[in-house]
Amino acid sequence: MSRVCYFTGKKPRMGKRITTRGISKKSGGIGLKTTGITRRRFLPNLQTVKIIDENGTVKRVRVAASYLSSGKVKKAPKRTWKPATTTA
Repeated sequence: MSRVCYFTGKKPRMGKRITTRGISKKSGGIGLKTTGITRRRFLPNLQTVKIIDENGTVKRVRVAASYLSSGKVKKAPKRTWKPATTTA
């Protein structure tokens, strides 16, 4: 399963982490100096949930947490039947 939201299409985004040294001018120093820039990924907060599809079938998909909390997802009901037990 890829890291993409089923409904919103959110996926990992690229960014940078900037490493600095020194004291800021506001704190009395001569300023911050950049010592390194590292590429990084910002991953979406994806949760695996069971939903009811358009056809009425139950499907397991990955959904962004922000979309889940908005209440737009119709989750599948919990399974209520118990499996048959065999007696020996």
